[in-house]
Amino acid sequence: MLEALHNFFDAFGASVVVPVMIFIVSLCLKVNAKKALFSALRAGVGLTGFSWIISSFSPLVTKYIKAMVESTGLNLPIVDIGWQTGSLTAFSSTIGLSFFVIGLVIELVIFLLGITRVFTPANLWNNFGYMIWGTLAYQVTHNFLLSFAFMVFVLLYSLILSETVADRWSDYFGIKNATVNSIHNIETLVPALLLDPLWNALGLSKVKLNPDSLKAKLGIFGEPMTLGFILGLIIGVLGSISHLGDIKAWGGILQFAVALAAVMTIFPLITGVFAQAFAPLAQAVEHNKKKESEAEVAAVNKKRWFIAVDDGVGYGEPATIISGLILVPIMVLVSLLLPGNRALPVVDLIAIPFMVESMVAITKGNILKTILNGIIWFSLGLYAASYLGPIYTQAVQQNNASLLPAGVAIIMSFNLLAHPLTTLIFIAWVSGNPLWIGLTIIIYLIALLLLRTRRDSIYTYLNKMADKNSGFEGSSEKIVLSED
Repeated sequence: MLEALHNFFDAFGASVVVPVMIFIVSLCLKVNAKKALFSALRAGVGLTGFSWIISSFSPLVTKYIKAMVESTGLNLPIVDIGWQTGSLTAFSSTIGLSFFVIGLVIELVIFLLGITRVFTPANLWNNFGYMIWGTLAYQVTHNFLLSFAFMVFVLLYSLILSETVADRWSDYFGIKNATVNSIHNIETLVPALLLDPLWNALGLSKVKLNPDSLKAKLGIFGEPMTLGFILGLIIGVLGSISHLGDIKAWGGILQFAVALAAVMTIFPLITGVFAQAFAPLAQAVEHNKKKESEAEVAAVNKKRWFIAVDDGVGYGEPATIISGLILVPIMVLVSLLLPGNRALPVVDLIAIPFMVESMVAITKGNILKTILNGIIWFSLGLYAASYLGPIYTQAVQQNNASLLPAGVAIIMSFNLLAHPLTTLIFIAWVSGNPLWIGLTIIIYLIALLLLRTRRDSIYTYLNKMADKNSGFEGSSEKIVLSED
């Protein structure tokens, strides 16, 4: 049954499964069939567009990233070969496939019970992020029940983060009542929350380094398309440093620069199409807001929920991709200089824009803060990847040995493993110590209680934090949710 379900989702893919889910949810919310159908089709078109651009762009940038790594002479034993190996391993393991089926039921139940306000089945593909952590836990403990419980816990903890950032993510990326929830990208909310007061104390909120300020100060050179071209030139030159006397090298550099300019230009257009898919859903959820009674409005706000979307939706947003790509050469340098680090990020460096989306949303596109947050958190993440690399390699060898590349002894995925907080939780759970496991559960329950009883205050605080980055100290004009 597990294999059959895996084959079903593999055959149809996210561009079909997600629209079907949206169509069904729309009908359940009494959206008329015509609007529901168009919403579903727009979601499918948007996801297909994201997939086309990312799949075409990734090989280009990976080429220059690998060349840049080679030119630095890095020689670290744990090599990043990309998240794809992890996803295939997760779907090849029995425990991973078990979560893919049962986890879907769990996600529906916790949503219907109100434990989370995030509807995750619409983003079903990203469940592989939980599945790979369960696969690693089973590799260490050989305890199926403990490993499965750990996957469920990681799901619950990620949904706390997903719901916390939901209002900011929805506002910044312009998709009403939407959020991201993949565990391999949502954790970066933590440093954004913890470090923002420090950056403000240092005056970084006054540094207007965001797409709008760049456009205003630099004119044509601040346009996303032009910035993409310039950033493409820089990465291309760094990746071709030993071949700059070759005309073919310059041809490749300029082609890559144009490709990045195209990504910066086309991605927002596709995001607009994708966002339209959720308009009828948002209207259906909030249709009673037109009533004048404040009590009735509060009652409607209490029921607000968010639909989980793929992280690819925000990938090409200017501040996101600029911050992410600037972090690429920085993290290569950090991996070389960081004492005790054994992990070499390579293929998944292209995934950094996915990983910084929460940081960008929290800081309202403040590129400087995002870069600093990324340097600190991803540096800690390199230590996490150094610890997890041997376990990850054993898991891949155990479940799908054909994925191991020749000549590489230990592998890792920067995108999947460079997560300090999830790694600490992993260590607590695989220890089997009830005290450590109990501590993680208590911390989760406290966080859940705070979110349930202070959600309006949390969202107000995050909006004020975001406004400081744009020079506005006052309250946000957005409608804030009432407390549960």
